[in-house]
Amino acid sequence: MSRHIGTYSDAVAIPAGALQVVLFGTPGLRPDGALPKDFAEEAGQASDNVCAALRCAGAELSDIVQVRSWLTDRDDIDACVKVRKDVISHRPAYVLAVVPQLIGPGLRLEIEGTAVVTYSAAEQHE
Repeated sequence: MSRHIGTYSDAVAIPAGALQVVLFGTPGLRPDGALPKDFAEEAGQASDNVCAALRCAGAELSDIVQVRSWLTDRDDIDACVKVRKDVISHRPAYVLAVVPQLIGPGLRLEIEGTAVVTYSAAEQHE
């Protein structure tokens, strides 16, 4: 059904023995803690923050199998989708929701997701 709505998958299978990396509530704060004034910049920074968190856990953006984006303003949907399409070239399972408020003051976006890193049999025995 996803093909009727956007560029994402309806379901993703996770193979046994794979490393799962779970991201929760990743905002678009800059490394110094400042929040960008422009939403597109906030969305881009959130994507950068997701990439950094994945790298720390031994994963890459291409390992993402599921993404949830939480927005506080439906007027930001197009900008959020554009940034996602610019950053993610494969088809993870995806949902975007508009909520009344996020926990951090002024935050307009948080990203959650799951990445899966699979290993060959040789890599698992090293």
